[in-house]
Amino acid sequence: MLLAFWPGFALADQAFYPAKSGNADAPVLTVYSSLDEPLARPMIRGFQEANPDVAVKYEDMLTGDIYDRIVRETDAGKKTADFAFSSAMDLQVKLSNDGYAQVSNLPMSAPWPKWANWRNTAYALTFEPAVFVYHKPSFAHEPVPNSRAEFVDYLKRKGNDVHGRIGTYDIERSGVGFLFMARDQEQFGDIWSVIGAMGAAGVKLYSTSSAILERVADGRFVLGYNILGSYAADWASRYPDVGIVLPKDYTVVMSRIGLVPQAAAEPELGRRYLTFFMSREGQTIMARELQIPAVSPEVAGENTANTLQELLGAQLRPVPVSPGLMVYLDQVKRARLIAHWNEVLRTQ
Repeated sequence: MLLAFWPGFALADQAFYPAKSGNADAPVLTVYSSLDEPLARPMIRGFQEANPDVAVKYEDMLTGDIYDRIVRETDAGKKTADFAFSSAMDLQVKLSNDGYAQVSNLPMSAPWPKWANWRNTAYALTFEPAVFVYHKPSFAHEPVPNSRAEFVDYLKRKGNDVHGRIGTYDIERSGVGFLFMARDQEQFGDIWSVIGAMGAAGVKLYSTSSAILERVADGRFVLGYNILGSYAADWASRYPDVGIVLPKDYTVVMSRIGLVPQAAAEPELGRRYLTFFMSREGQTIMARELQIPAVSPEVAGENTANTLQELLGAQLRPVPVSPGLMVYLDQVKRARLIAHWNEVLRTQ
């Protein structure tokens, strides 16, 4: 995910799903999304079962490209996607704030959590905690850190033994990593002690979750810090040596945001897809088949915001969908945070 230095106009990976009705002239819903197309198939299938008269063109692209393409097409007076779904919370809110998204007054708008709805324009549709991941065999005789203070204590005690075996996101290259670091700075007054301890332990930096989780799974790493929980859960389900901890001091929760662009070619189709995303059925597909925690207050059971909030309460700190997200799109503030991050790591 890119926060600021997104690339120029890029080609997207496209997939086309004909209408279930068999009508070759059926209206086409165009989706721009950062969710890999294979992962999105259950949601598309569910939508088309409920809307057999609609074909779907799914364009899978980077978050920065979604933002850039919607802005370019809108500013050129062209039509753009009918629905945009992205994990770059800041860029989605910027689209909304700058007039590139339509108001969508939907059946679930009123009961949707207040933190997850910006003026009925941008909706948080997932509930994804930032977690610690660990290599279970490496902690057979050692308690697993359950908070940032315990994390620092572990690194100070075991730093030489685990040097070079700690991983986290490179906040210069990972948008979600930068978002989590920015929230850490707001939530934890002593966050730089955590960064310093990781630096002293030879932390390795990566732009993707899978690069870190792969190394935890095979034992090259013992710990990963601030890893996106949905990816961690997927790896843990397939690799039994991967363990997950939701830090007990506080757990940041990010979301993927959906909206209907202002210049949508078929805005009513976009709203129909967003409505399905927010429905009990759509959110259940999200939780059970996509393995991404659902936001809807109507959906209970495993892998939902309801269950996580019942278990953890105030420990969870969802990132609100609001203009506050755009603070770190400011290049000066972004550069200042990254410079301090690099300085602390280098010093150690």
